[in-house]
Amino acid sequence: MILIIENAPMSPHQVAVDTMFADRKALFVDLFGWDVPVVDGRFEIDQFDGEHVVYLVAVDGDGAHEASLRLLPTERPHMLDTLFRNLCPLGVPTGPTIWESTRLCLPQRHGAARRRQLRNALISAMVDFALARGITRYTGILPEPFRKEVLAMGWLAEPLGPAVRIPGGPVGAFAAHIAPDTPDRLRWTCIYTEQLGRAA
Repeated sequence: MILIIENAPMSPHQVAVDTMFADRKALFVDLFGWDVPVVDGRFEIDQFDGEHVVYLVAVDGDGAHEASLRLLPTERPHMLDTLFRNLCPLGVPTGPTIWESTRLCLPQRHGAARRRQLRNALISAMVDFALARGITRYTGILPEPFRKEVLAMGWLAEPLGPAVRIPGGPVGAFAAHIAPDTPDRLRWTCIYTEQLGRAA
């Protein structure tokens, strides 16, 4: 099941929230070596994990985190306009119908096939969320090899600038346009999947 979690501190899905932040710490800090904040030595939580964030969280039968991503409205401070403006030489796209997608967390305990399945499920949920909320574009920051994959998934997407090398490897920004035909475009490349279980 994929949960749509808003106002995480008040969410009834605290097992999902806590295990998500713990998995983010294990992946981004322990494995990737990112220099990002860690709370209580257990949770990766940064300045953008506030009340205006929406999390899409795949959970197991016990309600614990399997995979997740973070969505931020671009009319509020977000990663691309606050930390990575240099990735967008023509300017950072912002507006009421543009949201940022970051912190895609696919824990290494899942095998490669399961991680791909979870990734596709989260992208599908992200598209459905956009269509339901009137979001017309997502922006994001990705390692360059994964950005190339995202740009080739079948939806209307473009780079927002050249990749820039940072500690850990090159990263780049992208924008993906969301329209009523986006699910079909992603079905053609076997990305979009119907999700039988989604809950707010």
